Amino acid sequence: MDNMVRALSESGGIVVCALDSTEVVKEMERLHQPSAVVSAGLGRLLTAASLMGSWLKNPQDSLTLRIDGGGPAGVLVAVSDGDANVRGYAGNNVVEIPLRADGKLDVGGAVGHEGTLSVMKDLGMKEPYIGQTPLVSGEIAEDITAYYAASEQTPTVCALGVLVNADLSIRRAGGFLLQLMPGALEEEITAVEKNVAEMLSVTDLLENGGTPEDMVHLALKGLGPEILEKRTVEYRCTCSRERTQDILASLGADELEAMRQENPAVQVECHFCNKVYEFDINGISQKIK
Repeated sequence: MDNMVRALSESGGIVVCALDSTEVVKEMERLHQPSAVVSAGLGRLLTAASLMGSWLKNPQDSLTLRIDGGGPAGVLVAVSDGDANVRGYAGNNVVEIPLRADGKLDVGGAVGHEGTLSVMKDLGMKEPYIGQTPLVSGEIAEDITAYYAASEQTPTVCALGVLVNADLSIRRAGGFLLQLMPGALEEEITAVEKNVAEMLSVTDLLENGGTPEDMVHLALKGLGPEILEKRTVEYRCTCSRERTQDILASLGADELEAMRQENPAVQVECHFCNKVYEFDINGISQKIK
């Protein structure tokens, strides 16, 4: 379980959500066994999805982030439910590219710089909301910030980080999302800009024993932060044999018949948790007749 904190400035003009996503990203690494740079990229995207998902109104709502940057990591996908639990995958888990000039993992190089960030919100309406913006850097946090500015016209600061050990295990992961509300005062904005500029990186803060609550208090220093909510989140795949069978049945009789003719024994693997389900198409065909 991971700790998430949401807070509001005293005037109500600024809201911050902060998360220690270390255990979430560790579970992703256990399931997918990615190389270091893919762990960093997908870990950041999972953290962002959880932070954004925490602002959904209902538990049954969902939010999907999809980055297609044209890089060697392929398409990255992260999905959050309305309780901010997340799951995700990368198109290619193993990418080996040189470090950046500053010695850090080149997430932008793995993800790619020429492509799009898509955000889909399923809020139980007839059609989901879909927003799409060009990638800014492929480093994830800057791309999330740009999405909010372009698609939702909401001034936003997004900070994300994943620290990977030499053995490719996850050491620290986390992030925060700060947004200006319509009532934000000019002096508040100035103070927040100064506060954020003075903060350690997310992973440095966590490595030094900091918490999501510390992130909130540092970002809103001098602005009377009020903690609105604390919760725990986790990496949670929602697949099941029953749900997978329903998906197969939804393909329709013609497609199922074509599959049966080719090979009635079908294996379906979940992208999010790698669980494999085996089905006999003959049995499924009978159910939909």
